[in-house]
Amino acid sequence: IDTYGGWGAHGGGAFSGKDPTKVDRSAAYACRWMAKSVVAAGLCKRALVQLSYAIGVAKPLSLFVETYGTEKEGLTAQAITDIVKLEFDARPGALARDLVLREPKYNKTAAYCHFGRESFVEDGKKFFSWEDPVDLSKYASMDAAGVAAAVAENKEAILNKWVD
Repeated sequence: IDTYGGWGAHGGGAFSGKDPTKVDRSAAYACRWMAKSVVAAGLCKRALVQLSYAIGVAKPLSLFVETYGTEKEGLTAQAITDIVKLEFDARPGALARDLVLREPKYNKTAAYCHFGRESFVEDGKKFFSWEDPVDLSKYASMDAAGVAAAVAENKEAILNKWVD
């Protein structure tokens, strides 16, 4: 399988199907997107994101962010996990929408890897959108208590996207 070179685990058929609503593929892309985003914002130096789902349940059952102790001073791995919950929606339909996965374009991902490539637009279609980090810089000045306050203020929005 064409992946991170052993760095990130994934479901065995993750890159076989072309249905963007199936989380094998879309969640693997989302985990890459989330990890790149927290690292690009300087929240940690290294990140591995894991999502798990149940058949027939749109909201992910679990989210785990491993930072290997590289989180920015004042933050914790849990705070970074909470930031991911605040800023991302990992329900299958949302992933297909946010990563623009409903366009027929998987021939480009079939060669030379799904990850580590530059995103680009060709014929009006965006390719490798998961390689463009979400701007999370507003959290770079926060500590864990500040993130906890943001979570408390947005609890309802989080519960709409994630199982608690």
